[in-house]
Amino acid sequence: MRKKQKITNIILCLTFIAFAIIQLNDPDGLLWFSIYFIVAILCLAPSFKKMPIYLYWLIFFSLISYAAFHFSLFIDYLQTDNKEEIFGKMVYEKPYLEGSREFLGLLIAAAAIFYQIKANKK
Repeated sequence: MRKKQKITNIILCLTFIAFAIIQLNDPDGLLWFSIYFIVAILCLAPSFKKMPIYLYWLIFFSLISYAAFHFSLFIDYLQTDNKEEIFGKMVYEKPYLEGSREFLGLLIAAAAIFYQIKANKK
């Protein structure tokens, strides 16, 4: 594996570990910690060992499938006037905010896994 790819893997791993730690204050923090931590491990693992590609495809499709459940909430968010709300506090009267954040987080995680799939084909 090239040095540049190892550095990218380390950066992705550290990023997703940070994402995982940030989730610990959420009511469903254990779920999101687990998702982001698994992605972090799968980003770092190829730097040390050849990983089975089917595992990455399985995680990728799982992330995309879970994101699909949040898609309607993301659409609701896109139809609002105040787009800055997504960066504020969770408001229980506006479930589309948390759903949109989760949708985008899952897409970012899926993109990192897809990067690993493409990088490990080389």
